[in-house]
Amino acid sequence: MTRVPMPGTRPADPRFSSGPTKKRPGWSLQALNGALLGRSHRSKPGKAKLKEAIDLTRTLLGVPADFKIAIVPASDTGAVEMVLWSVLGVRPVDVFAWESFGEEWVTDAAEQLKLEDCRIHVGRPYGTLPDLSLARKNADIVFTQNGTTSGAKIPDFDWIPADREGLAINDATSGAFAQPIEWSKCDVVTYSWQKVLGGEAAHGMLILSPRAVARLESYTPPRPLPKIFRMTKKGKLDQELFEGATINTPSLLAAEDYIDALKWADAIGGLNALHARANANTRVLTEWVARTPWVDFLVSDAAIRSNTSVCLKVVDARVTSRPAAVQAEFAKNLAAILEKEGVALDAASYRSAPPGLRIWCGATIESADVQSLTPWLDWAFDSCLALLKAG
Repeated sequence: MTRVPMPGTRPADPRFSSGPTKKRPGWSLQALNGALLGRSHRSKPGKAKLKEAIDLTRTLLGVPADFKIAIVPASDTGAVEMVLWSVLGVRPVDVFAWESFGEEWVTDAAEQLKLEDCRIHVGRPYGTLPDLSLARKNADIVFTQNGTTSGAKIPDFDWIPADREGLAINDATSGAFAQPIEWSKCDVVTYSWQKVLGGEAAHGMLILSPRAVARLESYTPPRPLPKIFRMTKKGKLDQELFEGATINTPSLLAAEDYIDALKWADAIGGLNALHARANANTRVLTEWVARTPWVDFLVSDAAIRSNTSVCLKVVDARVTSRPAAVQAEFAKNLAAILEKEGVALDAASYRSAPPGLRIWCGATIESADVQSLTPWLDWAFDSCLALLKAG
């Protein structure tokens, strides 16, 4: 049998990690020259930098003028949890999950907060969504727009009642800037800098609708809240938090990097251009999968398939006929050989997801690099298959 030859062209940049993700094209350390290093984040210039990040976010994402935006601690996880712990409990709750991080919010709601009338809807197997039509009009809804570890996203926002009585809480961390957000259907949106725009980790973004603000000001949760979760003072929203003040000390170096990414996005055409870049990258993989018999998407339904965290599985019978442990080892070897050759770094599936590959296709990735990667995927599969036969 003829072996697949080693490709002659390598991706110019092999970083396909799903977070932190690759920096924007053309990025260099000079992009950070304006950072206020050694300055207090509470100084006038420090607050101005953070406010600039908030204002650029509003413009680029098209956030409505009456929504509040804050920079908060602990990345997207911190942003989601400070909301869950602050607003849930006054109404019934529906939590929808279909990947690892969404299931963390299930744990918060069911095991930590121990909410009454809390219904859990988990999509199984991996790559499928739960029944979104089960969202109750009178309930608070918690969901993940794009499942980073499963590669499944919501198809649209039509399933969220426009006349809902509860809040819709959208963990959009790997969807923001790559997929549309229907602001009229969201009361809370969170994400982190290290996903679609290739920023640094540890900082989260929290966006609140007027309805979410009203909940914060009218509801006192029956639980103690740590300092980093507190968004109100004397029953009113802490307005300074949404004007550049932060609960704890942010990195002004990381903030400068985020500002640089926002300005780059604006310069290339804004949100539409970011969406188009992610879609173009995913299209390259879609066309390759369509002509490649050994591989398929983990998410079979194209309508709910992510255009950022693209998850792939091996479907070749020479592998799938083997025991589960052998299949997992095969996928591990696939990622390892790609990394060894320096053509795809951090391309293994998430540790709790089914074994396979995960290729980040967000807006900072170049389509030419995805195109150059695909022959290497075929070569890596052929190489691992030869080892499997030899074993």
